[in-house]
Amino acid sequence: MRRILLTAAATALAATAALGCSAVDKALSCANTALVVGESVTDLQEAVSGAGEDPAAAREALNRIDDNLDKIDANTGDSDVDQAVSDLRTAVDGVRTSLDSGQAPDLSPVGSAADELTNVCTPA
Repeated sequence: MRRILLTAAATALAATAALGCSAVDKALSCANTALVVGESVTDLQEAVSGAGEDPAAAREALNRIDDNLDKIDANTGDSDVDQAVSDLRTAVDGVRTSLDSGQAPDLSPVGSAADELTNVCTPA
């Protein structure tokens, strides 16, 4: 009987550890991808700023952000991360709409949403 209890306890401990590692792996993946999103946001800011205005480069940066958001979406199931991804997608869509209509985009919502994504993806 004692052997069965020890085996059950060891199995439960191993499962908990495996799940814990999985959660850490997801958090690190999210954090790494959020970092890449942040770099893409910087590229976007540079592409639409002042004399360096480059709509093609801005669209490329927006596409990279979208691709990275898809990766985060596929690898996390956290509701806070989902909301941050949704907010950043909305902000990216707003910039894309501005560019398509020839207007200067407001990048502040993109920066704020990217900051929030970084915050929720940072392992505690």
